[in-house]
Amino acid sequence: MGLPRQTLVLGAGRTGQAVARAFAARGVGVRLADIRSREALALHGTPRGVELRLGEDGEHLLAGVDLVVPSPGIPSGARLLAAARARGIPVRSEIEVACALLDCPILAITGTNGKSTTTTLVGLALERAGRRTFTGGNLGTPLITALERAPEIAVVEVSSFQLEWVDRFRPKVACLLNLSPDHLDRHGSFPEYRDAKSRLFAAQTPDDFAVLNRDDRETWQLASGLAARVVSFGLEPVACGAFVGEGGVVLRLPDRPEEHYPLARTRLVGRHNVENILAAVTVARLGGAPREAVQAAIDAIEPLPHRLAFVRERGGVRWFDDSKATNVGAAAKSLESFAGPVILLAGGVGKGGGYELLARATAGKVRLALLFGRARDEMATALTAGGVPVARVKTLEAAVAGAAAAATPGDTVLLAPGCASFDMFSDYAARGRAFRAAVEALP
Repeated sequence: MGLPRQTLVLGAGRTGQAVARAFAARGVGVRLADIRSREALALHGTPRGVELRLGEDGEHLLAGVDLVVPSPGIPSGARLLAAARARGIPVRSEIEVACALLDCPILAITGTNGKSTTTTLVGLALERAGRRTFTGGNLGTPLITALERAPEIAVVEVSSFQLEWVDRFRPKVACLLNLSPDHLDRHGSFPEYRDAKSRLFAAQTPDDFAVLNRDDRETWQLASGLAARVVSFGLEPVACGAFVGEGGVVLRLPDRPEEHYPLARTRLVGRHNVENILAAVTVARLGGAPREAVQAAIDAIEPLPHRLAFVRERGGVRWFDDSKATNVGAAAKSLESFAGPVILLAGGVGKGGGYELLARATAGKVRLALLFGRARDEMATALTAGGVPVARVKTLEAAVAGAAAAATPGDTVLLAPGCASFDMFSDYAARGRAFRAAVEALP
């Protein structure tokens, strides 16, 4: 993709501002537009050469434009994007633009759950190897900011929103961790969501690698249609790929001796984190990280905040914060990490797709579910039908108080909402902090 003459960047948040800076630095005309005000965006100055258009959303913004770059939060069905396509103006994601401008290999990781932990672990392994590494993307720092750092390699977490507008985004190693219903309020259906995720592999060639979870049915079904060389990971042994062995991870790659990675020192807990480590080991080794650096990263990585984080033990009851479990699949995976009995705190804004999977995961393990937020009634109907006792509460703090009153020694109290947070909190991190504060305030 050559440089455009005039670009319309839609959304003036972190990603939009980074795209605007990158284009302006290369002499491209940039129109940066957002329906929000400068105060709402907390904008402080504008890069030289950027035309700022706030509070506007009309087709007049397309005048003279030969490329549109929407921020990930803008739905693909937005009227202005449809108008651009009708005029023959290309619409491209920020990661597509970054990929075209970067002069280094990209290792890209997506999936419904586990993206951030896996991306962080791969990035840490390459850093431990002394490689000048960019680690970011949906994890927090837009990929296009890597242009300012000139990395030797980029490790990027990629969301389905970012993949809606890619055409030539080509990772050297692309990893799909798992697929379960998520963001159906945006994508409309699970097939549409799955198709967006699968675009991660669309531009790959036989010189590239696709790393897939063979234990996840929806993910593994994609394997036969990919141009890249497929390397899988899963729990059981295989001739080529990663699997769980005695005390750790075993990796078998073509024309290489079998490798073993002990997990005795890792602080990542739960079955879902074993899967994340399997994936990360595979991606990191295919990306050029030495064995010693991969092992050092496994031993050193700290659990990311609000991802199955231990909060405290009180009266023989252990409390865990998994506020990052923002969809039903993540909440179900979180529950797999505990034998039971569990008191579950869940609720928030549903993402579509129902709660049957959560009902199956809670049956026989959760002795009480305390449900809050906008989705509590729909969630209560599904869990009650599965035989799980439920109680509806108005706030997260009330859920914590109810769990403290109901818990007995040996119980685990788990915040795994299975929903977005936006009815009550600014994001999952704010929800996790509120949970931790309420738990720590218990006498």
